[in-house]
Amino acid sequence: MSTYKIEFKNGILRVNFGEPAQNDQIVKDAAARLEKMAESGELVGGPLLKINGPISIPVAFVLAHKLAHIYGAVGFFDPKIGKYVISITHNPAYKLGDLVD
Repeated sequence: MSTYKIEFKNGILRVNFGEPAQNDQIVKDAAARLEKMAESGELVGGPLLKINGPISIPVAFVLAHKLAHIYGAVGFFDPKIGKYVISITHNPAYKLGDLVD
């Protein structure tokens, strides 16, 4: 089992911690999982990617680096607001800080 779980389900990238580990191992596992998903065609890019689930700051940087190249905008779910907050955008349809369902 991996230290970090990533799956693309119903148009949302679902993330979660797996086996207990330190961030040095978790970022390696997250990067490897994203690479596998890209190679299999599971992550093909598009105008918007929504991410939902717990994440550490180092893992967030890995996801941002890998996904910002293939998606026009990336929104992360904020449970306090109940919406996705656009935190990366190259897509004029989305501005930083926009809230989306």
